[in-house]
Amino acid sequence: MSDPVTHLLHHPYQPPAGFAAPQPGVFKASTVIFPNVAAMRARDWKHKHGYTYGLHGTPTTFLLEERIAALEGGAQCVLVPSGLAAVANVDLALLKTGDEVLIPANAYGPSKALAEGELANWGITHQLYDPMDPADLAARLGPRTRLVWLEAPGSVTMEFPPLAQLAHACRQRGVTTALDNTWGAGLAFNGFDLATPGSGADIVVQALTKYPSGGGDVLMGSIVTRDEALHLQLKLTHMRLGWGVGANDAEAVLRSLPSIALRYQAHDRAARVLARWLQARPEVARVLHPALEGSPGHEHWRALCTDPGQGGGGRAAGLFSVVFHERYRMAQVDAFCDRLRLFKLGYSWGGPVSLVVPYDMPGMRRHWPHRGTLVRFSVGLEAAADLQADLAQALDALAKT
Repeated sequence: MSDPVTHLLHHPYQPPAGFAAPQPGVFKASTVIFPNVAAMRARDWKHKHGYTYGLHGTPTTFLLEERIAALEGGAQCVLVPSGLAAVANVDLALLKTGDEVLIPANAYGPSKALAEGELANWGITHQLYDPMDPADLAARLGPRTRLVWLEAPGSVTMEFPPLAQLAHACRQRGVTTALDNTWGAGLAFNGFDLATPGSGADIVVQALTKYPSGGGDVLMGSIVTRDEALHLQLKLTHMRLGWGVGANDAEAVLRSLPSIALRYQAHDRAARVLARWLQARPEVARVLHPALEGSPGHEHWRALCTDPGQGGGGRAAGLFSVVFHERYRMAQVDAFCDRLRLFKLGYSWGGPVSLVVPYDMPGMRRHWPHRGTLVRFSVGLEAAADLQADLAQALDALAKT
């Protein structure tokens, strides 16, 4: 090789094996090099026995998949570019024209929008069921029902459903269940083992965007299973859709995972302090938080998420919603949100900075029982006392309007 560029590109040096460090290496690739044609023809992208192409996995993504599967109590994992992509991958893998999917009435909004848009365009119907009433779900299961989505707690309104009973109703009819476990993050409860081992969902998805990444700077989702055949069905759709995640994003999640339990506990602890404090404020009609008595589904949360060995306190993430007294107009509540200094206006949650979003519930839910404006809070990692002072100054200003 006389040309220095050719020599540079084909330099024979390989670093010695055996390097180990606390953080795993980052492998970036679209092209994967094979040693010979036989190896190229023999490698199977469906299993983690080797590497074929960047979309099908690298050492970095394989490692993250295995760790997320372990976190959720599953056996296999597929990574996708967002939490919504995880929902879409499951829907597209399991549903075809003429099938029906059942979705909780309080589910994540884009999940319902996907059913109303793309799925409907492809001849797949859907129904919304009452997640707090297993009998309503059982009555809606029909011969065309192929998939039922579970979610805990409800998006924005925070109702905690009787997950084990919902899963049992589906299992009796042989219908596949998929659980959105983003709130639980694999920590509050095991989505596969709700009442007894194996009594939970068939598929557990999560937006790794939230607590697993923890920085508010990564978009990623996961799909975890225990059944190998179901995993391969999902992975085939994953391949055909061309989903992929960036190596640096995978590295960011891998770097954050060791601290997820500590961060989750800190979010949870501060959120409960603020939620209980807000219960006593005269401007507030109701606080919606699964760990608070009187919140919809509190008894279901207590049965599933409390661990006697942990003192019975349970786990409940850092998310809650507040319904303001109906005497405050939406414009006044919007102004309250604008007055907050530490709580920032922004979607998503699970990051270090506290967030707030006001919602137009009548426009979101068909049957919304409260007349006051709802505001959702995501508690970050700031000191609870500072966040409480921020809320107090904005509430005091609201009371004077």
